[in-house]
Amino acid sequence: MAGRYASALFDLANEQKVLPGVEKDLVTFQAMLDASPDLAAVVKNPVISRDDQGKALAALAAKAGLGETTANFLKLIAKNGRLFAIGDMIKAFRALAARQRGEVSAEVTSAVALTDAQLGELKSTLKAAVGKDVQVATRVDPGLLGGLVVKMGSRMIDSSLRTKLAGLRVAMKG
Repeated sequence: MAGRYASALFDLANEQKVLPGVEKDLVTFQAMLDASPDLAAVVKNPVISRDDQGKALAALAAKAGLGETTANFLKLIAKNGRLFAIGDMIKAFRALAARQRGEVSAEVTSAVALTDAQLGELKSTLKAAVGKDVQVATRVDPGLLGGLVVKMGSRMIDSSLRTKLAGLRVAMKG
């Protein structure tokens, strides 16, 4: 379902020639979701009416300066009761946009925020591995303790300290 909505938004944005703006708006909205537990609660809470979710998102889109296409999309998915899947829709949209640009998208989760230098080194390493430009979306999860988890398509590289400690725990019990 998320893929269908993302594909429809992608086609519309491409047709209206606002694809880069919509992608930027969706990245901004995802950052707002990640930064605000209250906004995440509004998006995922089925008790809040669709109408109220739509009004809240319209106000938020206006305040954040999101484009008309993106704002209308957010209102539509709120009206259709699909707001809970916005994270998956954003991921699918970004993957479509990256594919069109000839890029590969990667989701990187780290224990602490990566510096610009670390991010640049990571991008160049991933580009060398796949032979294409890599669009990196970062997330911070302090529970990893250290290291990185990199997801590119169906591949996942988990070099986190949490996983290594879990493996050591299993080895010591055996």
